Amino acid sequence: MEFLSDYGLFLAKVVTFVVAIVIVMSLAAAAVQRSRGEGDDEGELTVRRLNEKYRKLREAIEGRMLEPDQRKAWKKARQKADKAARKARKGKHSTAGDEAKPGRTFVIDFDGDIRASDTETLRKSVTAVLAVADPEKDEVVIRLESGGGLVHAYGLAAAQLDRIRSKGVRLTACVDKVAASGGYMMACVADRIVASPFAVLGSIGVVAQLPNFHRVLKKHDVDYEILTAGEHKRTLTVFGENTEKGRRKFLDDLEDTHHLFKDYVSERRPELDIDQVSNGDIWFGSRALEVKLIDEVKTSDEYLIDACERSEVVSVGFQRKRTLPEKLGLATSTALEHTVWRVLSAFRNQNLQ
Repeated sequence: MEFLSDYGLFLAKVVTFVVAIVIVMSLAAAAVQRSRGEGDDEGELTVRRLNEKYRKLREAIEGRMLEPDQRKAWKKARQKADKAARKARKGKHSTAGDEAKPGRTFVIDFDGDIRASDTETLRKSVTAVLAVADPEKDEVVIRLESGGGLVHAYGLAAAQLDRIRSKGVRLTACVDKVAASGGYMMACVADRIVASPFAVLGSIGVVAQLPNFHRVLKKHDVDYEILTAGEHKRTLTVFGENTEKGRRKFLDDLEDTHHLFKDYVSERRPELDIDQVSNGDIWFGSRALEVKLIDEVKTSDEYLIDACERSEVVSVGFQRKRTLPEKLGLATSTALEHTVWRVLSAFRNQNLQ
């Protein structure tokens, strides 16, 4: 047991030394990057052809189901068919011009947190797609996952999708797990909402909550003063004494935000009975179809595989390159997690013996 304690102390010293070095290197790298102006990295545009992805999956299964002697002939036949298809498409495009080009389906992913942090990536993706999208032929699919969050943050994210509608490009929202509150604010912008059978939708409401420590401070004779200019500059506080007047004003603001939310949804989905669905309740996919929160029950995989039959399906996104300090921080946190896990495992094994 004494050996294990000495080993743990030595390991803690090593970890502390390594962390100190990494922090110094991170600060130095950050200073260098700031001096070079590398903090404004726009990220790298990523484009993936999903038709090819699904085709390779299908062919992989088909090939592996064949006997070894059949597989060789099958591969040759596939290569010959692919070559003929490419030649046919090339000849068709050269003779008929742009009119012969099939429509395209652009797929954008949005994974929302409480701050809608993915909005910047969404903005760039929408800008890139709108630069090439044809309103007559093309479609944009937003694969949306979000339980909602800050009103202003999700308002901006929804406004990015409104840009697609304003350009006349058809927009479809696919929800596999959840699009509630701010997430549904984004989804309702789409011409069509498709959700999986047990996806969570709705929650058209507004909530605010905060603790108040005034009585704790008062008990310990601690004064907390708030000085404001303007009657409604501060309504409810965390440390000050809240009044009924402040609470009423705060509730009025919540109600006004709720009305704005309801109006926003009603304008984009006029077929909804907004009073029925705006009480904060949630509906699962099949139930959401009954109250017209969505238009179809289907997973995003089903929808995109079907889209591959009628159009070229392209996934578009932006991947921001991590800075050197971020890479060092990630490596450090990973190393610390492994170290702590090894130490805990060592103590656990010792106690079990």
